Amino acid sequence: MRIGLLGTGPWADMAHAPALRLHDGLDFVGVWGRRPDAARELARRHGTSAYDDLDALLADVDAVAVALPPAVQADMAVRAARAGCQLLLDKPLAATVAQGRAVVEAAGEAGVASVVFFTARFQSETEAWITEQGSGADWFTARAQWLGAVFGGDSPFAGSPWRREKGALWDVGPHALSVLLPVLGDVRRVSAAAPGPGDTVHLVLDHTGGASSTLTLSLTAPPAAAGAAVELRGRTGVTLLPEATEGPVPALLRAVDALLASAGGGGPHPCDASFGLRVTEILAEAEALLDGRR
Repeated sequence: MRIGLLGTGPWADMAHAPALRLHDGLDFVGVWGRRPDAARELARRHGTSAYDDLDALLADVDAVAVALPPAVQADMAVRAARAGCQLLLDKPLAATVAQGRAVVEAAGEAGVASVVFFTARFQSETEAWITEQGSGADWFTARAQWLGAVFGGDSPFAGSPWRREKGALWDVGPHALSVLLPVLGDVRRVSAAAPGPGDTVHLVLDHTGGASSTLTLSLTAPPAAAGAAVELRGRTGVTLLPEATEGPVPALLRAVDALLASAGGGGPHPCDASFGLRVTEILAEAEALLDGRR
């Protein structure tokens, strides 16, 4: 499958481009970015071509991988779907529910496959744990903490405008939801949402499976406190999300496998654009509570 990369930021450079270059089932045709100079430099480092014209790249490929801010990604995904390109997208799918719905509708109308890269869902250890815990266990409650120290130290994402605007809710919130939803079921309602220090938010969720969950999300945690943890409690006892030992590139290679399988007639992947839209809807509901709009 011929694939192009949209985006030239740190995530495109450290994760997407290496995975697209390494996957045996892909021909990494080229990269497009909003900054042509950055596109040329990324293309040089990863042995592909830079495109100044997005439509020219879309015409030359069968699929796109998108590593752009969510609002930009949504618009580009709609454009790529209408050009007949399969979609490998990043989380969050979009910055608003309307944008996310537009992506789902465009992909459906064009008949193209989509996979949204929720990292934990494509890392072998965590994916296996999620599958096992979601296979019928009667969970009572869950606690998820996703704490980053992005805006301090030497994080490559410290200068990200969209992360500063949208905060932890939209950046690491999708990771927590991608783990909890397949285990506990969909969210019936966001029962509570409260701010904490910095950009920290605390959420209480009511799930269709009967369990409740609490989430603590932050990009402004002290570096010594950073990390992710998920704990489930139920009739069978207590279990913890295992720590992933793989980096993003092996996980992205599995996401590419999933896109190839779906595009080849394997049916929608559980992490398709529709799932990404559902996560966006939950985030928007929480955001409305935090803003006092509900």
